[in-house]
Amino acid sequence: MSEQPIATTTASRTSANNLLRRDVRFLGNILGDVLVHQGGRELLDIVERIREQSKALRAGFLPELFEQFKTTVNGLSPEIRHQVIRAFAIYFQLVNIAEQNHRIRRKRDYEVSAGETVQRGSIESAIKELSELGLDVAAVSEIMKVISLELVITAHPTEATRRVVLDVHKRIADDMMQLDNPTLTHRERGKLKEKLLNEVLILWQTDELRDRKPTVIDEVRNGLYFFDETLFEAIPSVYEELERCLTKYYPGEHWHVPDYLRFGSWIGGDRDGNPSVTSSVTWETLQLHRQLALRKYEEKLKNLVDLLSFSTNLVTVSEELVESIRNDRSHVELRCVDPWRNAKEPYRIKLAFMLEKLANTRDESLKGTPTRYNHPSELREDLLIIDRSLRHHFADYVADTDLAKLVRQVELFGFHLMALDVRQHSQEHQNAMTEILQKMHVTENYGALSEAEKTELLHRLLNDPRPLTSSHLDYSESTRECLDVYHTIYRAQQEFGEGCITSYLISMTEAASDMLEVMVFAKEVGLFRQESDGTVRCTLQSVPLFETIDDLHAAPAIMKELFELPVYRKAVEARGNMHEIMLGYSDSNKDGGVVTANWELRVALKEITAAGKEYDVKLKFFHGRGGALGRGGMPLNRSILAQPPHTVGAGIKITEQGEVLSSRYSLEGIAYRSLEQATWALITSARLNKYPQQEPEAEREWDEIARSISETALTKYQDLIFRDPDFMTFFKESTPLPEVGELNIGSRPSKRKNSDRFEDLRAIPWVFAWTQSRYLLPAWYAAGTALKQYVGDSEERLETLRTMYEQFPFFSSLIDNLQMALAKADLLIAKEYANMISDDTIRQRIFSQIDEEYRVTSELILKITKQDEILDNVPVIQESIRLRNPYVDPLSYMQVQLLSELRALRDKDEDDPELLREVLLTINGIAAGLRNTG
Repeated sequence: MSEQPIATTTASRTSANNLLRRDVRFLGNILGDVLVHQGGRELLDIVERIREQSKALRAGFLPELFEQFKTTVNGLSPEIRHQVIRAFAIYFQLVNIAEQNHRIRRKRDYEVSAGETVQRGSIESAIKELSELGLDVAAVSEIMKVISLELVITAHPTEATRRVVLDVHKRIADDMMQLDNPTLTHRERGKLKEKLLNEVLILWQTDELRDRKPTVIDEVRNGLYFFDETLFEAIPSVYEELERCLTKYYPGEHWHVPDYLRFGSWIGGDRDGNPSVTSSVTWETLQLHRQLALRKYEEKLKNLVDLLSFSTNLVTVSEELVESIRNDRSHVELRCVDPWRNAKEPYRIKLAFMLEKLANTRDESLKGTPTRYNHPSELREDLLIIDRSLRHHFADYVADTDLAKLVRQVELFGFHLMALDVRQHSQEHQNAMTEILQKMHVTENYGALSEAEKTELLHRLLNDPRPLTSSHLDYSESTRECLDVYHTIYRAQQEFGEGCITSYLISMTEAASDMLEVMVFAKEVGLFRQESDGTVRCTLQSVPLFETIDDLHAAPAIMKELFELPVYRKAVEARGNMHEIMLGYSDSNKDGGVVTANWELRVALKEITAAGKEYDVKLKFFHGRGGALGRGGMPLNRSILAQPPHTVGAGIKITEQGEVLSSRYSLEGIAYRSLEQATWALITSARLNKYPQQEPEAEREWDEIARSISETALTKYQDLIFRDPDFMTFFKESTPLPEVGELNIGSRPSKRKNSDRFEDLRAIPWVFAWTQSRYLLPAWYAAGTALKQYVGDSEERLETLRTMYEQFPFFSSLIDNLQMALAKADLLIAKEYANMISDDTIRQRIFSQIDEEYRVTSELILKITKQDEILDNVPVIQESIRLRNPYVDPLSYMQVQLLSELRALRDKDEDDPELLREVLLTINGIAAGLRNTG
């Protein structure tokens, strides 16, 4: 497997891209050596033959070649087939590593060769533009105060790669970076190849599949992996660069940028449909967060012990530092370190006491005593004492680098590392409230009340200081767990600080009562409290999650109703007059299709923003995007710029989930670049909001056109998905949906209920299954019919759409996402999956509809963009997809064969674990090849 399968250039390839080809060829040759070593020359020859045939088919489809290819694939013995699948799957893993390293190399090469030229999309380009526009220090400072981005790691089960495999990937990536070292000797290069050969051999002999579903705590540790490996260093590095650029373009000002960029998590807090997430698991999650934060601080402090060897024989430290050491000595008993190697080195003595206090911070029995850090501000103050003393004897460099970075880390991560969001389904709250109110004889059946009656009752209960629950009453297990969550949040805020949990998300928010129920539960434990003078203290906000099309329609009215309630309005004021609102991309897409979902989200954003403005409430929108196109996936900077600037007033939250985590954050260089581009997009969006550009006069007309296209697309989409009685049969039989549920990639069930209803299927396996079978249907279906109906035979209307594509950001983003989906889809291979459907009539009827829609959508996209081929506007991605496909194709054909065999066995109530294992291996391989799961 030596040929390079991926290029990132057009015909004029640069020397940098030659290095990418070199890396892929180098890794491919190593994999070839491993295949020969493990399976003999025969294995490598078979893999090469399949690859050549697949490549020839892509170059020019011939029926006889197609049959020859399928004969080769289908004729493999089970043992050889298993190894062939793994060979292609591991090849993609190595190619992905090479591509990631190449991204880091490209950025470095640009910085080396560009000189004073500023890279587009960099932090410096954003600040330079502010300067060139004539914005003064005050205006720039205001922008720095309003930008805010929180990236939230979710527990969605879409990361198919095991942690141990990610570790091997990291080692290979680090070793491959050494190939660029020009000082390597011939012997050192030989050693490097030996080391890489060993790593690829380890990868070959490491099981890609989990033998059990991960526990929630496994998932927590997997999420923390990215903090441990990259984010703890990469995030403060982005702050450093922003402050460097501000100082460069606005000299004479002391810049300390507010904490605008943070990470949060759902893992261990998201209990919607996952019974494994209990209050005790949430508590354990928070403890793991703290343990990592404290360990990272200890590592940094020990590094400072090595650096700060300044001697009072040579320098004079501040009296403040001497006094702080004296104070520590009177309260803290040193047990874990010996600082007395040199009593003339006061910084090392101070750091010894700081390390001891950090160790004591883990001991809850010492809470409140001066022997530990009771709040991260105390650690920060000790660091600032050191900082001021260092500057006292002109050791500014170490103060401005290592020490300043640690101060920023303490400011960002505290002792809780990142905020944990809690999420639960609204029905669970209603069930618990019904039981509690019945036991307290408030109302016999709360769940049966009208919405107006519920709202009136809950508002009254919020104003009533008396408790609703009693430790003397017996509650059902589900109600007790519901209450325990709030007790855990209260305890966590006391122990880890209020910032550890501040948002309680409510899935399927359909009415104001869904929000008020959470506030009533919060009141029960002290998270919401109304004082006798009427002032309100509230440390937890109920956050609605509007997911379906109907929910998005109802959202503005629900928020207005809540803002009208005096006690709820006071709770919002207690949270800084800011309200967080989450918009779900996945379920709205599953509910209404890609065109309608994007349109309805745009409308909802605008209307909810208007409602907030009417009541003088700042809104922070939380965008629940997945990694896949069918779930709103796109690069982080584009996700930010896709929002209308006036809707980003109080900041923005975005989910980061599944394979996005490893692709963006497994290597520090890529993590940094992704966060840098996000910062550029934030500053750009804030500038456009503060100094808006003139909107085209035609935008209202374009909005109306987009609305009409959305309506047509909705009808077309729902005609197939909801109104065709045979659709679910087609979906289940022509995709690996049932088998995806057997891939142990997440602790959460693939369905909200034990049901086969489409409504109860989660959006993630819905998208994952369509991606595996190469349809990618959720990401493009119904768009072509809608566009064609609008255009009709009118050249004038076609010209209007072309203008919209050039000048209307919403429409251009939609069209470009459709292009990406069409390019990744392959209806020839999808037809092979459709052949698994037992009913010929269903297969032919529905597949022909999908095939025709694909053709129509492709034709309209090309007409609107005036391109010859899909993705002509992004040749880099076009070429990458074109050259990846021949290597994914064999896995797809083998998956069809394996699924057919496995299902035939299961129809006879038989099974074959090895056959299932091969199916799951193809799922992993295709996921790696397409770089898209859910």
